[in-house]
Amino acid sequence: MYSIAVHFKSWKAFGMKHRHTGEYTVAFQICTNFFTSSISCIYPSVNVCSQITNMEDDPNWYTAELHNRKGFVPKNYINLRPHAWFAGRISRGVAESRLRHRECGAFLVRESESAPGEFSMSVSYGDHVQHFKVLQDRCSQYYVWDEAFSSLNELVEFYHSNSIAKERTVFLRDPEQFRPHHAHALFDFNPHHPSQLRLVRGDVIELVDCSDSVRWRGRCHGRVGYFPPEYVQPIYQYQ
Repeated sequence: MYSIAVHFKSWKAFGMKHRHTGEYTVAFQICTNFFTSSISCIYPSVNVCSQITNMEDDPNWYTAELHNRKGFVPKNYINLRPHAWFAGRISRGVAESRLRHRECGAFLVRESESAPGEFSMSVSYGDHVQHFKVLQDRCSQYYVWDEAFSSLNELVEFYHSNSIAKERTVFLRDPEQFRPHHAHALFDFNPHHPSQLRLVRGDVIELVDCSDSVRWRGRCHGRVGYFPPEYVQPIYQYQ
């Protein structure tokens, strides 16, 4: 999940073919007006927030959703800043391993394994991890229970102060409240690029940046580099 700020200039968009291979979701904010004559593009104004649902099909255009309408926005008009709770394409098992030792309310949103292009929310209940399918109604509103929202951001925000669970009280907690600072290496990792960090099973890694769902950055044996998060187990220290 990302926040976005957009650059200057206006543009007149043109039609594009949509090749759907799966979706990312990000929030974005426009910081300059832009316009379009194509029904396949959207034209939010300055400071309007919405979601990007596909970043992979075209290097210069993203598929976005605004006011329940989907279309295209140019990459050069936006700056992405990831939300820590959006994990991207990870499996149910990986989600459980990340949340298993977390406090009640720790959560992440991921792309659904069973329904590509849709989303699931995994939440720690303290004694186990519960998974919720995030559904969409005919108006493209997102919902888990009865309440529906125009974006995943709004859904997540609602369950910060309203229980996501029915049989007990579980409020979502921001990842920053319990972000780990170290992790154990579960497997050996041999770098394929100079920017990557070599790991040996049992190593303790100082975590520098965990905001990306695909690669984390850490320090180990005096070196700093990137590694796949599924190769490590975060260490959580509760007070």
